[in-house]
Amino acid sequence: MNIVCIGGGPAGLYFGLLMKKQNPAHRITVIERNRPYDTFGWGVVFSDQTLGNLVNADEPTARAILQAFNHWDDIDVFFKGQKVTSGGHGFCGIGRKRLLNILQQRCEELGVELLFKTEVEDDQEIARRYQADLVIAADGLNSRIRSRYEATYQPQIETRRCRFVWLGTKKKFEAFTFVFKETPHGWFQAHIYQYDGDTSTFIIETPESVWRAAGLDQMSQEQGVAWCEQLFADQLDGHALMSNAAHLRGSSSWIAFPRIVCQQWVRWNDGVPVVLMGDAAHTAHFSIGSGTKLALEDAIELARCFAAETDIAAALAGYEKARAVEVLKIQSSARNSMEWFENVQRYTALEAPQFAYSMLTRSQRLSHENLRLRDAAYVADYEAWFARRAFEQAELPAPAELLERPVPPMFTPYKVRGLVLKNRIVVSPMAQYSAVDGTVGDFHLVHLGARAMGGAALVMAEMTCPSADARITPHCPGMYTAEHTAAWKRIVGYVHAHSDAKIGVQLGHAGAKGSTRAMWEGIDQPLGSDNWPLLSASPQQYLEGVSQLSRAMTLEDMQRVEDDFVRATLAADHAGFDWLELHCAHGYLLSSFISPLTNQRGDEFGGSLENRCRYPLRVFAAMRAVWPVHKPMSVRISAHDWVEGGITPEDAVRIARLFKLAGADVVDCSSGQVSKQEKPVFGRMFQTPFADRVRNEAGIAAMAVGSIFEADHANGIIAAGRADLCAVGRPHLANPAWTLTEAAKIGYRMVAWPKQYLPGKQQLERNLEREKQLAAASGGLTPQQVAAKLLEG
Repeated sequence: MNIVCIGGGPAGLYFGLLMKKQNPAHRITVIERNRPYDTFGWGVVFSDQTLGNLVNADEPTARAILQAFNHWDDIDVFFKGQKVTSGGHGFCGIGRKRLLNILQQRCEELGVELLFKTEVEDDQEIARRYQADLVIAADGLNSRIRSRYEATYQPQIETRRCRFVWLGTKKKFEAFTFVFKETPHGWFQAHIYQYDGDTSTFIIETPESVWRAAGLDQMSQEQGVAWCEQLFADQLDGHALMSNAAHLRGSSSWIAFPRIVCQQWVRWNDGVPVVLMGDAAHTAHFSIGSGTKLALEDAIELARCFAAETDIAAALAGYEKARAVEVLKIQSSARNSMEWFENVQRYTALEAPQFAYSMLTRSQRLSHENLRLRDAAYVADYEAWFARRAFEQAELPAPAELLERPVPPMFTPYKVRGLVLKNRIVVSPMAQYSAVDGTVGDFHLVHLGARAMGGAALVMAEMTCPSADARITPHCPGMYTAEHTAAWKRIVGYVHAHSDAKIGVQLGHAGAKGSTRAMWEGIDQPLGSDNWPLLSASPQQYLEGVSQLSRAMTLEDMQRVEDDFVRATLAADHAGFDWLELHCAHGYLLSSFISPLTNQRGDEFGGSLENRCRYPLRVFAAMRAVWPVHKPMSVRISAHDWVEGGITPEDAVRIARLFKLAGADVVDCSSGQVSKQEKPVFGRMFQTPFADRVRNEAGIAAMAVGSIFEADHANGIIAAGRADLCAVGRPHLANPAWTLTEAAKIGYRMVAWPKQYLPGKQQLERNLEREKQLAAASGGLTPQQVAAKLLEG
């Protein structure tokens, strides 16, 4: 093959050498507009895992890189005058110039042609000149080729909200260092790492609004550097900050990060494919250090595809398919990390240990147990700190076991008003469609009773309706007759008598989503007969052409429904429930007022967000007024409609603030199910960021829900302060004792089991310990271990 790589950065050079190594008969030309030793930036960072990938791809290159690397394990976080250190992270830093020189030298050894100081104006002309069979567009962030063929590649370019400047210093930092500084204008942060024997990269970042308020947009480059030297003087210890962007003037040295995602990576010009690689195809925020990693791994994958497939089109299709998935994963993590740094102000109320933990786990790639594997002592110390504080806040004496082993965050107590929960796990309310005329029975006794004995602190009964026409289906439970209250009282009494769990009830009105069949008979499908009239904020049909048409509520309807909720609240207290939640999510009646997708009213209950929340807040306040003052009350909201023009996470913070003023203790952060036009983005803990924002921006306790299915998830969420409680739904359907099982899995044995089940506890713990021993014995070297061995010798 004749291959032309346009762009002599890491992607173009590495792909060139890999393909030449694979087949010396290939003619490969790398064209770079700069001179051999010209580059911008200071140093790049790789994890040990990335180094393992390089070892497998080309060991001589990897060995040369490893020998030039500065290696460290620790991360230091400086915040509010405190320093928090965690270890075991396994990072390496290398100067960008040194990395390029290594790649250039390896290319020359293998016979790759390197052409410098050459500007490519026309990629098609270059392809003809070299009779190319393949053109690699590795021409960087501002790719001309990507722009020229924008209609094919379909790039989405999003300029982010922070400004950052890439500087260097001769002070050596022994750890990857993050420094957070508060100024009268807002917060600045520095990302610092050493990359050679005497130089460190020093990236300074802040939201654009803060950058402008500080006047940095009006300063010359020299003035800006001097300002930063003064701000970070206590970290620099008299060393200067240096800029290598001499070609830039003034504030232009501060740039905004462009997040780039391309829908297509390959274009064909007269039978010659032009393939995007590296920053031309995608970007990942520097806070997870993955831009160069992605570029090199693009090169590795494309070379692998050509080794496995002789047909060029098939090889390119395999490359695009494989890399699109992997890049999406990295970009998702990078986005989480980037947004954390864009919103540092959100987390500054946290104490230094929790702030540092939140920062370490910001991308959701590094979990609680990952941290423990890296630095068990750090996690143990943090768990002890968190537990001591939790017991103090719950006004409970710290148990003696804290001296032996810290309590995992999910097993720490939590106090809300006069109620103390033994841990942070909630059985999420889940519709069971098993009531008879609104009356719960033996099924619900077994269902809720089993989960109450399964270790969770709070068991929430499913959405229970304050009137017959408020039900989703004819099989939904109610709280509108004396029989209903008595039936619930029986179940609440069982939970209190046979477990130390608390039990709550969620009250809600189905609105336009009512009068439907049970889930297993056709979810959201209307009843074949005996339908009842439906109410909503505005006339709507949930399933277009299928569902019943609801009518807009009148003022009389609003008063009646409010009265129904108040009566049901009094009944819930009479039944003995410990906790009450109002359902204002998922497109049900009260949700239909909040979302602009379903509220087109022209009166005082429509229009602005405050007006749309007016009726749900009125109902909530009326319920809170009759619900005992010592008992908690929460509200479930849809924090994201996942539809353009609907509720956004920013709106959710405003909604939470309004309910906080109305007396809510906790906001239960769900999302979606308001419109069938929704396009949710699912994944592990996918709704947790909504709880994070509500808790840390609105200043109210939050409950996270959605794809939380491991103790590792719950521990990380609680430890980082992303939520105060974790609601676990479907895993509890599969295993009523999910909480007890997860405790055994993570080796926490201090959790109390029902005395009748203690033999099962012992057997489970023995079995899990045996599984761990077998897994450890089966072993095998990880990529990190391969890299470490090479580094040693």
